Amino acid sequence: MRRPVVRKLSVLAVSAAVVSVGAAAPPTATTAPGTDRAPASAPAPAAAAAAAPKVPVAVGSGGAVSSVDADATAAGIAVLKQGGNAVDAAVATAAALGVTEPYSAGIGGGGYFVYYDARSRTVHTLDGRETAPLSAGPDLFLENGKPVPFAEAVSSGLSVGTPGTPLTWQNALDKWGSKRLGTLLRPAERLARDGFTVDATFRAQTASNEARFRYFPDTAELFLPGGQLPVVGTTFKNPDLARTYAELAREGVGTLYRGDLADDIVDTVNAPPVDPASGWNARPGDLTARDLTAYRVKSQAPTKTTYRGLGVYSMAPSSSGGTTVGEALNILEGTDLSAASDTAYLHRFIEASRIAFADRGRWVGDPAFESVPTRELLSQRYADSRACLIKDDAVLTSPLAPGDPRDPAPCATGGTAAPTTYEGESTTHLTTADKWGNVVSYTLTIEQTGGSGITVPDRGFLLNNELTDFSFAPANPAVHDPNLPGPGKRPRSSMSPTIVLDGHGKPVVALGSPGGATIITTVLQTLTGLLDRDLPLVDAIAAPRASQRNAAQTELEPGLFGSPLRGELEAIGHSFRANPEIGAATAVQRLSDGKWVAAAETVRRGGGSAMVVRPSK
Repeated sequence: MRRPVVRKLSVLAVSAAVVSVGAAAPPTATTAPGTDRAPASAPAPAAAAAAAPKVPVAVGSGGAVSSVDADATAAGIAVLKQGGNAVDAAVATAAALGVTEPYSAGIGGGGYFVYYDARSRTVHTLDGRETAPLSAGPDLFLENGKPVPFAEAVSSGLSVGTPGTPLTWQNALDKWGSKRLGTLLRPAERLARDGFTVDATFRAQTASNEARFRYFPDTAELFLPGGQLPVVGTTFKNPDLARTYAELAREGVGTLYRGDLADDIVDTVNAPPVDPASGWNARPGDLTARDLTAYRVKSQAPTKTTYRGLGVYSMAPSSSGGTTVGEALNILEGTDLSAASDTAYLHRFIEASRIAFADRGRWVGDPAFESVPTRELLSQRYADSRACLIKDDAVLTSPLAPGDPRDPAPCATGGTAAPTTYEGESTTHLTTADKWGNVVSYTLTIEQTGGSGITVPDRGFLLNNELTDFSFAPANPAVHDPNLPGPGKRPRSSMSPTIVLDGHGKPVVALGSPGGATIITTVLQTLTGLLDRDLPLVDAIAAPRASQRNAAQTELEPGLFGSPLRGELEAIGHSFRANPEIGAATAVQRLSDGKWVAAAETVRRGGGSAMVVRPSK
């Protein structure tokens, strides 16, 4: 592997060199699941009304946390300071994000949890994706033979899948944690009860959802206090969510799957509490108690590919993140991106993304229902057969037809091209590491910003609209669509929580992002920026982004849309449209001296929050 050079970032030298794991052994489970496994006092609560300052990069020892929110990051750091491990910190951070980022994540949603175990030097994953009701069929979103309008499906009970987030937390703690869920929920419970400071992002996200929030009285009462948008600088409290967290802490997550909270969720989905005066047709869902009691988090092997001598691990299907990022990296493997001009680098990045998304649309779905050729999609042989489609002086036409990974043929495409379906651009990502060298990369979501818009009455959280990630109907009836709804099926996702290891099985970097289908291109671009383009981690995150998802036009952020690079790429044949913001990544990186770099956005979503336990002087 060619090592990225060390460059100055303010007064800090950040290196992407191969790293080592600290000598101390990580804690392991020695008692029954659900009990404290490390003697320590409860972690200090996150700040209440006064938010901690947001700093996008931190370097130090003892562990690290990076998220979009300072209160949430502080909750995770408090856990690490009290002797918790990376899994404990991830759960505490996620619970706090359910308070301060309620339009992006929460216990009404799901996600994917990727864990690196320092003792065994192995990567494990949990699929906590939401599932369709057991009554669902491929016609879930059809009425009179035609697809329900997307905007109408979103704000309805029809779009709500069985939540997976609470059970993901409990599964992660049972397998790898050292503290009880109840202990880890306390900072978030206090944050919900005492409040957090409203910032411009929270107000803007509320404003963008104001019209549909008013359809649902419980949502309007919570998020439009006094009938008005929350004011920047004021304190936002959610006592209902505080009580819900206290119930989960007291009774366990079982109450959400077979207790009173489960009953409330079922009632809300099947009879959405809509304001009759709004005139909104809040279509009911068909979620039952059986759907909740039958829900399981899947423990499964990660995807793995090799890039520049490093092992890249991510989520296998039902997510398409691991296969699509991995295939694109394999396509780029044959190009020396470090020596390429900015124009050539972006051209190759865009074309590799286009090809990988073409294959994603044809082959990836829930493997419990579909025959997904995961191993073949990640083979270098297949990537090479697709890479030869890329020309230096021409652009592939989208939508590009997929190849066949089961029978690779050089430069061949086959079948019918399918455009990439819309995915909500909300979601959130967090990354944690501890003093033992354990690492977590965790992406969680309620789908688009504001989810379904439906708040469970008196419970303080929004329900997801995750089922809209299914195809409503096949793009081409003559071609099998692996992402149609089915009973208990998980909709295809783009979430791409990723952990990169060196040749000795030690962590190099862990990262992820929100952003719907742009998650894949965000992770891909950040990885190549760090590993190929010599960018310090925070700069690789901050770099202006491009996103090509097998569409006629590639989306560009303003930093690229207004630059000379755009004209140089258009001269080759590229076509672009502007996107004001793509993704909101967070990451942690292990340095050669054992210290951690935590990094987050500098500007996107108001900037992120990176902290370490013991900052370097």
